[in-house]
Amino acid sequence: MNLIELRIRYNLQPLTNLKSPLISSKLQPAAVLIAFTQVKNETHLILTQRPSHLRHHPGQISFPGGKVENSDSSHIATALREAEEEIALPISNVEVLGQYPKYKTFTGFEITPVFGIVKNDFVPMLDPGEVADYFTIPLTFLLNTANRKEYLYRRHGIEYPVYFIPYKQHVIWGATAAIIEHLCKQLS
Repeated sequence: MNLIELRIRYNLQPLTNLKSPLISSKLQPAAVLIAFTQVKNETHLILTQRPSHLRHHPGQISFPGGKVENSDSSHIATALREAEEEIALPISNVEVLGQYPKYKTFTGFEITPVFGIVKNDFVPMLDPGEVADYFTIPLTFLLNTANRKEYLYRRHGIEYPVYFIPYKQHVIWGATAAIIEHLCKQLS
């Protein structure tokens, strides 16, 4: 799927519900950028790995993003600011297509996924305080259902799906994998 087809599918098949755990406690607002880019004429998704010294989600694979700050005008602004800070993706180099419904996590966050396309190639420069690694993953790999695993996790007597996506030396799981799962269902 190229970026033109991706844009069309995203617009024609809107995601109306992003299933997340039922959580009643107060959550920290956050936003992430689901950024797609072209790599050798193939559409790829940008992902990062968090450093092991971080307090929240150390070592996990994630989208560029973070907590909403008071200076952010919107969740879209948060996702774009964080991507620029973490991987040096210029804000002006992202075509924002929209955002998904909020996703709640057991770890205390309410994440707004922002969907965008990188307009031009860029050289990622990682902020070592926030990002240990940067990589892209082909959308065709993610769309193949054999590459996405679902397991049930019981918490307080309720079963929740937990998604895992093994890719090379990485294992994508948790909120990142759940958001990817919903994205793949939308685009398929």
